[in-house]
Amino acid sequence: MIKQKKTSRKSSRAQGSSSRRGASNRVAPRRGSANDAIALLKADHRQVEEWFEQFEGTNSASRKQSLAGQICKALEVHTQIEHEIFYPAFLEATGDEDIHHEAEVEHEAAKKLIAEIEASGPDDDYYDAKVKVLSEMIKHHVNEEEKRDGMFAKARESEMDLGTLGQQLAARKAQLMGEEPDQESSASQRSRSRTNRQERGVARAARYDRTH
Repeated sequence: MIKQKKTSRKSSRAQGSSSRRGASNRVAPRRGSANDAIALLKADHRQVEEWFEQFEGTNSASRKQSLAGQICKALEVHTQIEHEIFYPAFLEATGDEDIHHEAEVEHEAAKKLIAEIEASGPDDDYYDAKVKVLSEMIKHHVNEEEKRDGMFAKARESEMDLGTLGQQLAARKAQLMGEEPDQESSASQRSRSRTNRQERGVARAARYDRTH
């Protein structure tokens, strides 16, 4: 009986050691910084979601048009920087054509609806419906990118340089938004304002991550 107990204890220790070695050999997804590419893109998602909610909550035609304009502009810039910078880097690093191609197709579909919204206004009987459908399209797209096994998760598991990509995305975004810092004397103020907006967006993204 004593020998059997000793053997059992040795076996348990061996299994535990093997289990720990297996766990240490698995590569955990990298945790991102507040300024990396994924944090920036998630902050964009949270901002647009907030504007969609505001659109649904107002009856003011002028407010609706203003919010729709903000939404469309933000999405145009967001999809462009993803198309130009993030998506090519993702495809190169992961080789996952399915996720990449589906994301690009979703972008193209959203662009068509954005163009229709920008060409119309609150006096269009279908205006609210178009914004609502765009909201649903973007929710689906965001979920595909942010879900557990989605594009962002796979990007974190890859060798993508998310810090450098974040800088490239931020620079290109500022350019597309017409916020390049060397164009006029008030540039430093705009830069601080942009940084504050990005920090608020990152904070919203962090709160969203903690609750999902």
